[in-house]
Amino acid sequence: MKPLEPIRFTQPLREVHLTRAGTLPRDWEEQLCAADLNGYERGVIDGEKALSEQLLRQRNELIELHNGAVEALRKAVPQVVEQSEEALITLAFEIAQKLVAELPVTRESVAATVRDALSQVEGSTEYTIQLNPEDFALLENHTSLVGIAPGQQMHFTTSRDVSRGGCLVQTRFGIIDARRETKLARIAESLGLVEEGL
Repeated sequence: MKPLEPIRFTQPLREVHLTRAGTLPRDWEEQLCAADLNGYERGVIDGEKALSEQLLRQRNELIELHNGAVEALRKAVPQVVEQSEEALITLAFEIAQKLVAELPVTRESVAATVRDALSQVEGSTEYTIQLNPEDFALLENHTSLVGIAPGQQMHFTTSRDVSRGGCLVQTRFGIIDARRETKLARIAESLGLVEEGL
């Protein structure tokens, strides 16, 4: 059997009393168990309290996160709606542009454009109508399609400044621009679309 090694303390012991063997209280084991039980119960209570505080903090953090997410969504929905409306308007306008660009230019469509432009003229009986040379060739012998009223004097001329399917009507009061690109630009402006890229 090995001899026991001496116990060394880093600091001097205080309030230590020596007892003789057999002088311990009879219920020392019960007291020790009661002290252990008290310590255990205090530990459980302290642990439950710490856990409860942690759960409360986490709950408050989750409520803040939830409220932040709801607020962000509340602000985002009108913005998404507005952006969707703008995108739909832009898309519809681009589709309209492509459809107009692909419409065939016929004698009847040129005559309808001229009639529409003339309907905007007030107080004048003499007009000069500028057409694209190709459109002029379509109407050259069919000016009756335009519908000249009695007393009106119309002069048809050609101009490369006028695109296919449109016309410029000049009166003594000014010019009516009935070119397709001008009509599309007015529509874009009325829709609040930016002209660049359209």
